[in-house]
This record gives sequence, structure tokens and C-alpha cells, in this order.
Amino acid sequence: MAGNDAPGAGHLRTGSLLHGTALIGDNPNMIIAPAPSNSAIGIYIHIPFCAHICPYCDFTTYAGKGELIPRYVRALETALRRGGERHPELTVATVFLGGGTPSLLSASQMETILTACGRSFRIEPGAEITVECNPNGLSTDLLSGYREAGVTRLSIGAQTLDRRGLRTLGRQHESTDTLAALEAARLAGFDNVSLDLIFGWPGQTIDSWTRDLDAILSHTCNPEHLSLYGLIVEPGTPFADAAARGVLQIPDDDASADLYETAMATLESAGWVHYEVANWARTPRSISRHNAIYWRNGEYLGIGAGAHGHIRNHRTMNHLLPETYCAAMERGDEGASNAEAIGERAQLGETMMLGLRLIRDGVDAGAFRQRHGQSLEDAFGPILQDLERIGMLEVETHRVRLTPRGVMLANDVVGRFL
Repeated sequence: MAGNDAPGAGHLRTGSLLHGTALIGDNPNMIIAPAPSNSAIGIYIHIPFCAHICPYCDFTTYAGKGELIPRYVRALETALRRGGERHPELTVATVFLGGGTPSLLSASQMETILTACGRSFRIEPGAEITVECNPNGLSTDLLSGYREAGVTRLSIGAQTLDRRGLRTLGRQHESTDTLAALEAARLAGFDNVSLDLIFGWPGQTIDSWTRDLDAILSHTCNPEHLSLYGLIVEPGTPFADAAARGVLQIPDDDASADLYETAMATLESAGWVHYEVANWARTPRSISRHNAIYWRNGEYLGIGAGAHGHIRNHRTMNHLLPETYCAAMERGDEGASNAEAIGERAQLGETMMLGLRLIRDGVDAGAFRQRHGQSLEDAFGPILQDLERIGMLEVETHRVRLTPRGVMLANDVVGRFL
């Protein structure tokens, strides 16, 4: 997908996935974190509509509000236009439509949103444009329409291929829908597809998890990318209530760690690149470039109800209800319900918290100094020494990264920097 030399031209087209971006260093096999302060940004667009709310989900999602979608798309157009007017200096490297279920949008609605992106911002040649999709309801015609609108990458929420697991997780699709979605994506011309999977759901075994991974890796339309997330029981969800009442038995940390290690071993033996704590790519060219902006502590514009943004050391969170968000856009008000300045110490800590998730590359010493004006040693010397001493970090001249032990305890390690 490519933009034009200046905002206002208003059309998108597909292009190279790597050339012309500032996301990756001179070596295409590396992700350099943190990002320079003048890097191209990402745009995150939240689509909060779902046909059904899964019992583990605590995202900003709403069922039964599909009639709002046309109004909401108009509100997104307005928000994108205002964002471009507010920040005419910004260049966009990635666009990510997440949810919710963005694949509830028609191809014409997708085109409307992406056309608004192209009219409002300078889009880099070869920009990555991702849409999250549910497996059920994905047809070749719909995906061909998305492709024509400018989408270059799909992220399909499979979660598991195990039928018992799908029912436990409250999913409304079957494993056959996931495999059919992969085939439809190929027929529509997509060559950059990711699958999301959840491990650690109640009743999951090592054998069932291995069957999931083997089935995906051996499929004729196997994806280029996998995101594997350990189940987290979030407060306020039906899963949390069921667990509190003893109705649902959630696997303990040791069982989840066994599943994670199984995934690491399986994908390593298949030659996949484990480049981030929860993410694997078939080749370095298939990394999630939008998410790499987050891990590099880069900047991104948050568009839509419940979306977060991070621009010029300010963080914003938008109104949660789509009706409230639409009304704000229609009145000419701001879409953000909360905003805060990110102090210098918080910026340093967030660079480490996010960058250390890049388990191959970690935090680059030169990039850290360029971004923050001080060395890693000056900013975090005692913490680095302590974590190296207990075997959690590799501290090298040119970078800091997690050890294999540190990867297993990543949340505890990165918490030391905040």
C-alpha cells in the first residue's frame, strides 16, 4: 500500500512490505528499539462491534449494536480528517483495524475508512495495513474487496482448533472455519496472514496444544505469522466470575509455562523466528510491523471508541461507548475522554518494558542514547546489573535482552524498570 507525497491525494495501493519504512534497521533481520523520536507513526482504528462477546474478553466491544456501524464509519472519517489537520507533519507506516470484529465491515466501508487515511495523512510506500478478522463469515469475495481497498495483512482470531476449547472459550466458529478462512485469504491474494491462538484455557492439554500447532504448520495455506497468548482471566469477565465460584478451573502458572515451552520448541524445530514474547514469524519479513511500533515505544494515533494513542509524549484514551464517540465527532468535540503527559522517567521505563519483549533484539544501546539522551548504564545501571546477576538479562555492549529464563518471567523482569 502506498500513499502520495502529501495528505489529500486520498487513495491507497499495495506495495512492498519492507522498503521505504523506518520500522526496521539497516539489517532487515533486526528490530531496533527504541524508535527515533521522528519515526513514522502507526494508526490504530478500533472497531468495537461484535456479534457475540466471548466470556474471557475485556476489550472495548459491544454486541447488538450493528445498526451503529454506518454512523460510526462516518465518525472515523471525521476523526481521521481532524487527526491529519492536527498533525500534518506526521508520516504513517502502518494502519491496524482491531476490535471487536473489524471483519463485520463491508468492503465498501473498509474502503471508506482507508480512503480517509490516505486523504488525511502521508502514507509511506509499502505501508502495512492490517485487519483483524473472525474466521466465520470470511468469504473470498469479502477479502478480495478488502484487498482492493488497500488491506495488505490479515490477523485471524482462531484461538484454537480444538472443538472443546472453542466451546470453552465461547467462540462461535469451528476449526473448519479457520482453515477455510486461510484458504479464502490465499484466493483473495493475501500473502501476509497471521493467526491468533490462546493457550492455557481450562481443560487444554499438551497433546491438544501440539495438535493445534501441528495442524496449522502442516496446512497447505499455513500462515506467515502466529500470535500465541496465554489466557489471562480479567476481572469483571464471565470467566473471572466462574473461576471465583469454582465452576471453571484455570490452569496454574506451571501448566501454562509448559504449554508456552511446547510452543517455543515446536516452532523452533519448524524454523520459525521467535522475535517477541508472544509472536513468531515464518521469516523476518513477516513480523508485525504495526506491533513493532508499540514494542519500539513509537508513536501511534488512536482512532475510534476506546482506542489509545501516544503522540508527542502524550497519551490519550477515547470515549468507550461508540454512541458517545460518534456524538463527540458530530459536535466537533475531541474524541478523547482522558489525556496525560508522559514524564521523562516514565518514557525511559516504557522503552525498557516494551523493548525487552523483543527477545531476539532487546533494547539497543545506541538507539536508547539517541532517543533519551543518556546511556542505558546511566539510566538503569543498578537494575541491569542485578538482573544480569540473577540470570534474567544479557547485558552486552550494544544491547540488553532477556535470557531464556527471563523470557519465562518477562512480566516480572520488565516491571523492575517502571
